[in-house]
Amino acid sequence: MPKLPRANALKHIAAFNRAGLVENHIEGSHHILVKSGSQIHLSIPVHSGKDLGIGLLRRLIEKAGMTHEEYCMYFSKKR
Repeated sequence: MPKLPRANALKHIAAFNRAGLVENHIEGSHHILVKSGSQIHLSIPVHSGKDLGIGLLRRLIEKAGMTHEEYCMYFSKKR
């Protein structure tokens, strides 16, 4: 299992976008991502100057139905 990347929430949101999830709306400091045609719904907190916690990232990846390897591929891909 690859080591999960430490980065701010906006970089992780970009990776989930590359995986096919789109930003539906923003509630306060939480960006809500959804995948069309499925029940996948992620709430990602965006706080400037802070990295997304690894435990939260693991749960988001699991909820999105991805493996750590798949997520790392989307995270490292530049598009």
